[in-house]
Amino acid sequence: MTIVTALLIYLTLGAVAGTMAGVFGVGGGLIIVPVLVFAFELQNIASEITMHLAIGTSLATILVTGSSSTLGHFRRGSIHREWLIALLPGLVLGSIAGVFVADNLSGTLLETMFGLFILLIATKMLFGLAPKPGSVALGKGAMALAGGVIGMISALFGIGGGAMTVPLLSRCGASMTQAVGTAAAVGLPIALVGALTFIVVGWGNSLLPAWATGFVMWPAFFSIVITSVPFARLGVKLAHILPALTLRLSFALLLTVVGVRFLLS
Repeated sequence: MTIVTALLIYLTLGAVAGTMAGVFGVGGGLIIVPVLVFAFELQNIASEITMHLAIGTSLATILVTGSSSTLGHFRRGSIHREWLIALLPGLVLGSIAGVFVADNLSGTLLETMFGLFILLIATKMLFGLAPKPGSVALGKGAMALAGGVIGMISALFGIGGGAMTVPLLSRCGASMTQAVGTAAAVGLPIALVGALTFIVVGWGNSLLPAWATGFVMWPAFFSIVITSVPFARLGVKLAHILPALTLRLSFALLLTVVGVRFLLS
């Protein structure tokens, strides 16, 4: 595959990921990681590192694409700063731990685990399992521990952590606006620490292709960032036009197909 063809794939991926993130209200990592794996396979990148490279690159893109969303929530006052600060130590340590766990897993095992995770998300969407509001008061230690779990799983699979943060904060008494806004902010330290750690652990790997620094592929990163943000706005507009149930079931079906593909690969 030529670099021009690869760039076209990356640009298209950014557009698709951005649109889906806007339409379905989910982080682009669920889409970016699988398609990057497919794109890297077409480029004949070694199978031992395709998953690690896809996850590291996905986290790097989330750092940029998530900043716009976080800034919007910050301006609207929908980020709960006390909870964010309480989660932060765990998010940082958990993200580092998640990357080291991924680095010590084979590409095949990591793909299998990602497939299972995708299927769990698909099941949640298929049955409309929404977080139940509550008023559970968690201390700083418990919040830090929860942050550690969220950070580790998110860094392990290249996602922003919203799927776990929103239910947690809803149970703690946050309004949905607060939960979503704080979850958007949570994705930034996960993405920053995760991407940097993936660069460090992948540094000097003999299987890395050109234009990669550690486990971050720069042509893919820049292409996805360029197209995903404007197309996310398009996705938001579509979300207000298309039937909600149809959207949810369609995305659940898509994730199911992706999850099964990873389990069978």
